Amino acid sequence: MNTSAEEIRNTTEKAELSLRKKFKKSIWCKFTKGINEYELVQPGDKIAVCISGGKDSMLMAKLFQELKRHDKFPFEVEFLVMDPGYNAVNRRKIEENAEKLSIPVNIFESDIFGSVVHIEKNPCYICARMRRGYLYSKAKELGCNKIALGHHFDDVIETILMGMLYGGQVQTMMPKLHSTNFEGMELIRPMYLVREADIKRWCSYNELDFIQCACKFTETCSDVGEDGHSASKRMETKALIAELKKINPQVEKNIFRSVENVNLNTIIAYKDNEGVHNFLDKYSEPDT
Repeated sequence: MNTSAEEIRNTTEKAELSLRKKFKKSIWCKFTKGINEYELVQPGDKIAVCISGGKDSMLMAKLFQELKRHDKFPFEVEFLVMDPGYNAVNRRKIEENAEKLSIPVNIFESDIFGSVVHIEKNPCYICARMRRGYLYSKAKELGCNKIALGHHFDDVIETILMGMLYGGQVQTMMPKLHSTNFEGMELIRPMYLVREADIKRWCSYNELDFIQCACKFTETCSDVGEDGHSASKRMETKALIAELKKINPQVEKNIFRSVENVNLNTIIAYKDNEGVHNFLDKYSEPDT
């Protein structure tokens, strides 16, 4: 499909204006709140905005362009697309959407899909970890000190609940992390407080159609998180939260708040960098 310059301009302007007007409260303000609250972007940063081709990362790219226009402090962005072995249709779709939205993407290739095709145990988890490594490596090569991923609020609460139900642990998807393998690099999640329903509404309003899943083996699946849980478990969890919301409209906020309000005095055991701590360790000590 050959998109004319006028079509590109019209699509871009409509998408950008909608973030300033119609979706200012539901998307833009939550994006900036996450950045400010978790200190995700600092003066002098060079951020690799990682675009998979789906709705979340494409919207994140537009939000970063908008943030740059505000010019409150100096930082740079690089819009990075890794092709891990997309089929021709997906690759073309990503390129066309980037062009329609005036996102100057930097595309590089890898052979991750080819590397995981014969892996039987946790291929999605291994694929996600490999993608992360390639993105860190390319970002560092480009002089970036951070990579930005498009995980949103719903990803966060689903991860919390999946960890409890399927992993037997309490943990969450953090808004930012130091890389353990790439010195001086950080991972940030600027869409942390943005709701998936609002992302879908933004796409529908702007008549934008993005790829659903980049994986050549599971073209119709939902995105798989780095937690290693399968797409089916994530969909089950999403459905469970939707059912619980019918009974308690605050359930999503409460799941999120549960990892902000952890009382260690009421926890049987917890882990940190020093190891496992059991409540019995200090149970016999006199109260102070």
